[in-house]
Amino acid sequence: MEEKLLKLKNDLQEILKKDEIIVDDINLEKKGNYNFLTITLDKIGGIDLEMIVEATKIIDPIVDKAEITDDSFIMDVVSKERG
Repeated sequence: MEEKLLKLKNDLQEILKKDEIIVDDINLEKKGNYNFLTITLDKIGGIDLEMIVEATKIIDPIVDKAEITDDSFIMDVVSKERG
């Protein structure tokens, strides 16, 4: 599983680097009855909601092709928190 997540992270980073978006983390975890794939993005100077939406459109088909698990999951694309 970890190998698939690492490959997915590298694939996404390669695609998103043209927009200077950093794939900070990818995590697949079970919460209750659901599996959540959380993809955390970042960008120097911050990343806004509009950019998250555009990145999600790019990410979605790549995640579908990656076949990281046989189980269904909910994908969340989020921005890295700034403190």
